[in-house]
Amino acid sequence: MEKERFSIRKRIKSFTYAFAGLRVLFREEHNSWIHATAAICVIVAGFLFRIAPYEWIAVAIVIGMVLSSEILNSSLERTADFVKAERDDRKRDIKDLGAAAVLVSAIAAAIVGLIIFLPKIISLFFN
Repeated sequence: MEKERFSIRKRIKSFTYAFAGLRVLFREEHNSWIHATAAICVIVAGFLFRIAPYEWIAVAIVIGMVLSSEILNSSLERTADFVKAERDDRKRDIKDLGAAAVLVSAIAAAIVGLIIFLPKIISLFFN
């Protein structure tokens, strides 16, 4: 098998596939809107509270982590449904594990948010 040559055109085309995946995510996965709304609220709060650059880094990482885990979970669920339409304990476990990944990343994001914003909110009300 011959190795395919590098092509700028194909690399650009791969971005169109990725953006198509984002369209599918936000069009068909309702939880993605919850995550996106939370991300927008955190970004607005970041500007309002003038968070530090290192805090922006943490916020960007956890937003990316939550959205990425939602994308992977959606992919797992669709794959499980595609492979086996009927109910099955293994299929349920696959879907539950994917949902758990989203939950863990969302909890981690909430903890980061509390660490960054809670002192600022307390300071706002008590100073």
